[in-house]
Amino acid sequence: MVGILIVAHTPVASAMLGFAEHAFGVLPERVRAVDIPPYEDIKVSYDRVLEAARGVNSGNGILILTDVMGATPANVATKLDAPGPGAELGNVIVLAGLNLPMLMRCITHRGDTLEELAHKALQGGHHGILRLGAKVNEQD
Repeated sequence: MVGILIVAHTPVASAMLGFAEHAFGVLPERVRAVDIPPYEDIKVSYDRVLEAARGVNSGNGILILTDVMGATPANVATKLDAPGPGAELGNVIVLAGLNLPMLMRCITHRGDTLEELAHKALQGGHHGILRLGAKVNEQD
């Protein structure tokens, strides 16, 4: 089973994990959240994310979902996919742009390979963004 790690600005990560627990009735196995508070030292954030990644790792890869590309949570998460202390984690994929449909898709398809799960997560995130209440222009 692929491990899932949510790394986002405080309190987004823990709120997403709370939603998953609410939606599924239990806290999904091998899913953790790390909130990154403002002004936290990058080394401290990295150490916390690395510890959480080790906790979800079962040897089948880790999918890290983060909120905003280029922000501290994404930058810290991306370091796990580089040579260094996190190298023992194996395959790590980091996706930015976390939303609830993406997270739901990840949890329901956790038996897939890491690459398949990343693809389905991106699809879930994309297909979960809809404009409601407006008529669709038929020319588009």
